[in-house]
Amino acid sequence: MLSTRSVICSKVMGLGRRIVTQSGKWVVARATNPTDLLQLLEQLHPVVPDTGLRRIGPTGDGGYLVPDDLDGIVACFSPGVGAFSGFELDCVELGMRAHLADASVASPQFADDRLDFIPRFIRAVPDAESITLDDWVTTAEPAESDDLLLQVDIEGDEWGVFLGASPEVLRRFRIIVAEIHHLQGLFDGESFPLLELTFKKLLASHTCVHIHPNNNCETSTSGGITIPKVAEFTFLRNDRIDRNTLVYATQFPHPLDGDNTAYWDTLALPRSMYRAN
Repeated sequence: MLSTRSVICSKVMGLGRRIVTQSGKWVVARATNPTDLLQLLEQLHPVVPDTGLRRIGPTGDGGYLVPDDLDGIVACFSPGVGAFSGFELDCVELGMRAHLADASVASPQFADDRLDFIPRFIRAVPDAESITLDDWVTTAEPAESDDLLLQVDIEGDEWGVFLGASPEVLRRFRIIVAEIHHLQGLFDGESFPLLELTFKKLLASHTCVHIHPNNNCETSTSGGITIPKVAEFTFLRNDRIDRNTLVYATQFPHPLDGDNTAYWDTLALPRSMYRAN
């Protein structure tokens, strides 16, 4: 019998193979049932957090909107540093410890002793250059009662990382910010179950409070439903949300949002991704 990690690895690799590298387009073998897709998107419609939102990081790429509910968060975890580390430095200035991981760079953008950096990828299955989110978190911040913040930008590996993470570790993060790639795969009936499972795993403990499309990429449309191919999602843990006063967000882009690139027009969040009250 295959282990859970082996199954996850196999499924994620299969998902990646559905991308046609020559054309850059997703191959849809069987369309997703529109009702199933709309039901998932409705569960992802952002709500307004009681504390409102604030921006952490630069005004452009590398900056993200998070709930202004940061008091008591002891550490930020940031896999996928790339060329930017302004978000992590802002977290340090707010009193958090900052843990960074990325095997594609030799060091963070800024040399700062307050940034704890390891040259490793965070992936669903560990290997010579990778570790899992669970192993990283439990080693760097072993106190299980501490609240944490997670900011993920790992170019598509996020699907496997979230599927491989334990619910206990995910619940340690009061706030999760993730740039999620290949969202056009939601239209593919072969890939939809895996992507839906990933989102539902996050939604079991967290609620979406913001979505910002990456304007470096386009949208994809099928059956009257439009989805950004890449978008930054912000989730807040369910215990931080008052369900009795729940209000859905309707202003997109948010006044604090910033384009990922100045070379392309602002990409509006498609109407299928949020609702009116």
